Amino acid sequence: MDDRKALIALNDELSADEDPILLPKEAGQASKAVQDFGRYQSEEPSTSAAAGRVAPHISGNNHFLDDDQPPLLGDNSLPPNIPINGSAGSSNRNINSSEPIFHLRSRTAAASTPNYESLDYEVCENTLFQDEQRKRLTERFSLRKDIIRWIIFIQIGIITALIACTIDIIIEELSERKYTFLYNSVKKNVPLSDAADGSDLLIPYLYWLLFSILPVAFGAAMVTYIEPITAGSGIPQVKSYLNGVKIPRIVRIKTLAVKAIGVITSVVGGLAGGKEGPMIHAGAVVAAGISQGKSTTFVKDFRIFKAFRDDHEKRDFVLGGGAAGVSAAFGAPIGGMLFSLEEAASFWNQNLIWRTLVASIISVFTLNIVLSAYHGLNDFTFTGLFNLGKFDTPLKFDYFELPIFMLLGVTGGLLGAAWNSLNTKINKFRKRFIPWKIGKVIEAVVVAMMGVTLACLMIYFINDCRPLGNDPTNNPVQLFCEDNEYNAVAALWFQTPEATVRSLFHDPPGSHKILTLALFTVVYYVLSCATFGLNVSLGVFIPTALVGAAWGRLLAMLTYYAFPQAEFLHPGKYALIGAAANLGGVLRMTISLSVILMETTGVETSFFFPLIIALISAKWVGDYFNEGIYDTQIQVNHVPMLTWEPLPQYKGLTAREILSSPVVCIKLRDSAHYIYQMLKKCDHNGFPVVDDVSGDRRSEGRVCGIILRSQLIVILLKSLYVENKRFWLPETSIQTFRDVYPRYPSIKSVRKLDNKINYTVDLSMFMNPSPIRVNPHDSVPRIFQIFRALGLRHLLVINNENRIAGIITRRDFIYK
Repeated sequence: MDDRKALIALNDELSADEDPILLPKEAGQASKAVQDFGRYQSEEPSTSAAAGRVAPHISGNNHFLDDDQPPLLGDNSLPPNIPINGSAGSSNRNINSSEPIFHLRSRTAAASTPNYESLDYEVCENTLFQDEQRKRLTERFSLRKDIIRWIIFIQIGIITALIACTIDIIIEELSERKYTFLYNSVKKNVPLSDAADGSDLLIPYLYWLLFSILPVAFGAAMVTYIEPITAGSGIPQVKSYLNGVKIPRIVRIKTLAVKAIGVITSVVGGLAGGKEGPMIHAGAVVAAGISQGKSTTFVKDFRIFKAFRDDHEKRDFVLGGGAAGVSAAFGAPIGGMLFSLEEAASFWNQNLIWRTLVASIISVFTLNIVLSAYHGLNDFTFTGLFNLGKFDTPLKFDYFELPIFMLLGVTGGLLGAAWNSLNTKINKFRKRFIPWKIGKVIEAVVVAMMGVTLACLMIYFINDCRPLGNDPTNNPVQLFCEDNEYNAVAALWFQTPEATVRSLFHDPPGSHKILTLALFTVVYYVLSCATFGLNVSLGVFIPTALVGAAWGRLLAMLTYYAFPQAEFLHPGKYALIGAAANLGGVLRMTISLSVILMETTGVETSFFFPLIIALISAKWVGDYFNEGIYDTQIQVNHVPMLTWEPLPQYKGLTAREILSSPVVCIKLRDSAHYIYQMLKKCDHNGFPVVDDVSGDRRSEGRVCGIILRSQLIVILLKSLYVENKRFWLPETSIQTFRDVYPRYPSIKSVRKLDNKINYTVDLSMFMNPSPIRVNPHDSVPRIFQIFRALGLRHLLVINNENRIAGIITRRDFIYK
């Protein structure tokens, strides 16, 4: 039977199968032909009869790329002669149906699970790529390519810093005008409140509400209706991207624009968040855009940097952009590089570390020049957006304080774990009960109003007056205090969160009451927990540091009142340790965070030891209860992230027990009509190429390579057939495929092959002839290390005869 008849017969056979859901007891016998997780597949556990335990298989929900095509589903029972779990490659198999086999794993699927695809970090070293390498080797292209790569990293650092400067200057100007207006409003209305029983205090409160609601509503509406991917800090999305997961629309210019505007409106609106976290996302977008030499948003190709148009190269640039963003945010080039390596990167090498460090240094240097000029400084001392200031005296510690620092770390770990747990529950509640777009905008406005209301209640009811001279703000509010006094509670709220952190670090002893700091810690703890997860662009670093600085200074005050003779209780020192402990408890970072805090505050290297003790204690205690907030967000969104080590459930398993089979294969020289129909009927992204095929039994052929879906679509679009080879061969190169990167066309853009049904495609020059392969008896932990270290998307499982036994993709390592 020829290919066309086989397809028709297959459609007729499967059209009667209307029930895509199998009973749990049948799931272990279902066909598993998912070759890559696509946008229409979701995760769900199943029972494997071969493994004898709950096996980490993932199911699909049986949707296809074409809505007008009927779903092709596997039968609920396989033919008796088709073996399961890897033995499908035997040459003695008796197949009762013709190829192609378009099966999906028919198991119960969670409809609410998001769908992601993998990135192709493995370089496709096909004939076209090798020809380019040989050609450019004679032209000394390798040296030029390295030089261009360094130039791109320098450009990434400069442009990221300029964007950070723009955001910072706009936020500072708008915030200054906002709080100056509120200061004047309080100054004008509060003296009249004594005669009016305090009713005039309502006017500043209404103004404050107005100046919070308007920007927050505008920013939330932009994020919700224009680019939802910009919600949050963006660090979990960048981390997932660098791990090999394709997050849609994460590195587009429109994403950068909405992110920048969203951060400005959120910070100016007074939400409990900061602008530092989103700078990492901004740097990643800048890196992805510059390195490609074109803009798909504006449909403009500058025809430069063409050699870097693939996922592998873009990944390295995005990592450098993230490091440049951290460096610009904190003025910490070494901390930025370490942050990218510790928290974001999944792959790196020595050369990448050097280039990332250069991008970070250039970013800090550029930001230093611009902001120092803006603030009128001649000594270029304005180092970053998150400028905590330098301590007047060197921070010293006694060795008997080390247990105290450890206890602070334990406290930070407990508070951080509780914060992560509470925030996760709140976000799950949001996801379930606030699905409407207008509801998300209203929720952001309600949280902003709640923050203003709580701040006003604290200012009104707490009498904390301090003498002028110790005021931490540019506009100290007198409110109900006497002359030459200011309200310390208003001083905490009438400024940006970064300025409040700086005040808690550097205010002299006695600047606040215990009640003030205690209530402020509780209120801001709850506000930050409710804010992170809103549909706004905000980071979690600043509110976490602010809460930690508040309770760290509070504990120092309490200890001092209990032991007045304790001269070592410097409130700024304990505020810094508290901030580090709280950050470690929420973020679970150690090395990079300690270096960032040291570079930001300018503390001596001798104080690195107390910082690292607090951070490690917080991380260990927090890890006992849950994971860091970024990893938690990744899990809640069901992103198929590969950890550094395989999960314990995979110990003792072999490739045979997790592979997907039978596999949709393509012959080395195959019919264009078969390829077209196959791409229409299934949504896999990688197909083994086989030869030595008997008839149409492709899955019995010997493996000679692998071809990607994107390559097949380009071949069909450009009519790269054997019959007209003399026309396209001289003009076809690896650049033919790079020109359509990254937005590869779908099969819907290929017109029907009415007059090209009998045309043939020769894949010998397009396929990757050396795919990574493993044996069905190889252990899963070993396979996991190979898969992750090489950044693979597909891993072929072959038997001793070099015939396909199955295929392993990212989802096969995700245990749910």
